[in-house]
Amino acid sequence: MQKEIEIAVSPDFIQDEKYIRSLTAKQLKVAENRITGLYVRKRSIDARSRQVVYRMRVVAFIDEPYIAPSYHADVQQVHDAKPVIIIGAGPAGLFAAYRCLERGLKPIVIERGKAVRDRRRDLARINKEGFVNPESNYCFGEGGAGTYSDGKLYTRSDKRGNVQKVLQIFVQHGATEDILVDARPHIGTNKLPHIIEDMRNTILNCGGEIHFDCRVDDILVQFGKVEGVKTSTGETIKGDHIILATGHSARDIFHLFKNKGWLIEAKPFALGVRIEHPQEIIDQAQYHCSTRHENLPPAYYSLVEQVDGRGVFSFCMCPGGIIAPCATDHEEIVVNGWSPSKRNNPHANSGTVIQINMEDVPNAATDPFALLAFQQAIEQKAFIMGGGQLVAPAQRMVDFVERRVSNSLPENSYKPGTRSVDLGEVLPDFVHRALRGALPIFGKKMKGYYTNEAILVGVESRTSSPVRIPRDKDTLQHPDIEGLYPCGEGAGYAGGIVSAAIDGINCIDAIKI
Repeated sequence: MQKEIEIAVSPDFIQDEKYIRSLTAKQLKVAENRITGLYVRKRSIDARSRQVVYRMRVVAFIDEPYIAPSYHADVQQVHDAKPVIIIGAGPAGLFAAYRCLERGLKPIVIERGKAVRDRRRDLARINKEGFVNPESNYCFGEGGAGTYSDGKLYTRSDKRGNVQKVLQIFVQHGATEDILVDARPHIGTNKLPHIIEDMRNTILNCGGEIHFDCRVDDILVQFGKVEGVKTSTGETIKGDHIILATGHSARDIFHLFKNKGWLIEAKPFALGVRIEHPQEIIDQAQYHCSTRHENLPPAYYSLVEQVDGRGVFSFCMCPGGIIAPCATDHEEIVVNGWSPSKRNNPHANSGTVIQINMEDVPNAATDPFALLAFQQAIEQKAFIMGGGQLVAPAQRMVDFVERRVSNSLPENSYKPGTRSVDLGEVLPDFVHRALRGALPIFGKKMKGYYTNEAILVGVESRTSSPVRIPRDKDTLQHPDIEGLYPCGEGAGYAGGIVSAAIDGINCIDAIKI
């Protein structure tokens, strides 16, 4: 017999398997020797009271052989199978390719950027020299933006598809089994590249294709149906099904649609700054302690507040993390955050953003590029205010709220460097007013948050795409083009690694064969 129960475990005993087994037996009111094995289904940290505990749902096997949970994908050899062209090798594209192997289709993945290891040289140059390669950066390349932006797998996308399957595929390719049980699963930027490489090898070994340093410059359409693509290498690749998974920063694809007269539309996105604190401030506030317990991970937070009818919220919070330069072109500043698997850096950062609505930008209802142009103009202004070489405009938190330029800036994790400015000159008026109103309130919600030890770094502007490529809700195809499946964050249908992966799977499942 199997029974599932919830137990609360002190951090002191979270690594003590014998104690957990004993606690489970006691709660089930059975002799400990009757439990042949147990596994954790879900695990989360409950820090609502001063006594922080792990809450765990465990499945106990009683008086029957223990069988550990396992997952094995049923992939096929597809060397000579029907091809599916997949534009982009981010989470949506890679999981679309993987799903092709399960369905007996041949994925042909076309990625403008480099293989994951080769990207590192370009990322190093971004951090050291402030130079951006428009084809290889934190957003473009194998694994997409997710590879070098943390690998957070927390999602609310359960209704969109099988979240557990996505996590299991990651485990199959090298992620720890912790991601299957943790309430806020996380892989870590240091581990993701190896996992992405393993996924690539699975795709290639089964007969799929992946083309790096190969940008799609044209989508070939005849009589309203896709016929293939033309690439920057001069090659024409034929196929009558195309998954368009280019990510939220492939602006050239949006321009391609505009030039072709294909339907696209403006879409709301969020804009703000990345805020960084010393990690110990967040730990002390969330765990109600002076020093974090060695068996507790660096603490995270989630904050939201309404200011003058506008939502201000934290986004993509990175405990023990790094602020990264994520521009995709010259003379623009974009920041994001990531953490290594151990989350052992001394700082914690989070995007803190405000929703940009259609009515905030003139002509957004009629011009599909209005919000994109708005986004781009702010990124370029941030570059100018930073003074060049990807130095980011920044300000201490209390100084920002009280409208004074900081005399100095605290030590921070943004490697290209920061420059003290009035961020009110970078951000639109309604954005910085909402931020100024929200930050002191956040400080009342979380002790220690509102402090001049915290730094605001601008700008966090790529939370999602400011353009949507529409698709039919049933067929998932573009309404103008048969066989074209807009997919993932770049098309406006996902908001993170897991939701993008699910969307890639769903688009392949929409193909009728």
